[in-house]
Amino acid sequence: MKRLTTLASIVGLGTALALFLSSGVSDVTAAVVSAGWGTLAVVLARFAAVAWAGLGWHAVFPRGAGPTLRDCISLRFVREGINTLLPVAQVGGDLIGARLLTRRGTPGGMAGASMFVDLMTQAVTQLVFTVVGLLLLMQITGDGPLVRTVSGGVLIAIPALAAFYVIQRRSGHRLIEAALSRFAAGREWRALGAIDVLYENLRRLYGNRARVGAALLIHLAGWVAGTVEVWVALNAMGYSISFLDALVIESLAQAVRGAAFVVPGAIGAQEGGLIALGALFGIPAEAALALSLVKRVADLAVGLPSLALWNLMERKASASPEPDGAEAVREGLGAIRARLGRRLGPAPRAPAYGFPASRPSAPLSSDNEAGALQKCA
Repeated sequence: MKRLTTLASIVGLGTALALFLSSGVSDVTAAVVSAGWGTLAVVLARFAAVAWAGLGWHAVFPRGAGPTLRDCISLRFVREGINTLLPVAQVGGDLIGARLLTRRGTPGGMAGASMFVDLMTQAVTQLVFTVVGLLLLMQITGDGPLVRTVSGGVLIAIPALAAFYVIQRRSGHRLIEAALSRFAAGREWRALGAIDVLYENLRRLYGNRARVGAALLIHLAGWVAGTVEVWVALNAMGYSISFLDALVIESLAQAVRGAAFVVPGAIGAQEGGLIALGALFGIPAEAALALSLVKRVADLAVGLPSLALWNLMERKASASPEPDGAEAVREGLGAIRARLGRRLGPAPRAPAYGFPASRPSAPLSSDNEAGALQKCA
């Protein structure tokens, strides 16, 4: 996966550089400068959008059983910064956000389940947002290569999204449990019990339809509000487009970013997508590339402070005591890894489980498999 991400990054950078050179660096620079106050407005809109997404995450928690709204918003910024600026395929920040949530008093199973539900509600609403943009595009341009391409992507996304939902339900529980049980027996089940806790919390969250519905509405409103970035930036550059035109560009550009999840920041894909979409509304390539640069300024303006916030949270988390049950989970995961042939350390192997009986297994980092499952225990 790391090699794939590296290769995709190189291709993306090459594509973006070629687009900028072919459009004229001076023309693109002039378009960016012409945005003026629009750039600041886009940055402020992005801060508001990420905070709003934190509200959507907070909405899925049962009343009185979840973190504070402030925690959800601050950790949502951390998730955004990691997913946008680091090569983690746009999901690493979500895992880290759930782990840090446990350090703020939320049970591990609830934190992990909330992450899955939040990702699901975001993905569903983004699909709806994309379909709305596609329907508007069909009214504007009729059938065409771009419409067919986007329609094909939507047809692929629907079963993928359905599979992501199914894996979170009872059938997915049985599948994961059966796969892990092949490598576990006896005391290892203390670690695998974390899976049961996770799915119990998933059932609890999905069972509260009112809160899931509220999260869906919040995220859908957030996607629509994100259109302000395109509308403000292009109008500031002197291109008068309607809000509906901006909605088409934003919805389909976000779909392109989602499809290019392997490429950090969707470098190259975002630029190419904005050029193709902008051409439908008479926006030249240099202005579309300037719009992409303005969006990337917002990525940095939000992402860099968010990464600094993450570093601060990690420092505080490292000074906190380990949650109860960590040793049991460590033992169980150690046995499973030993059965798979992955040694935890240089210690001699005991006949039963593959690590010394006279002392506890070597401590594992909070970022590895044991740490991840421990947070769900």
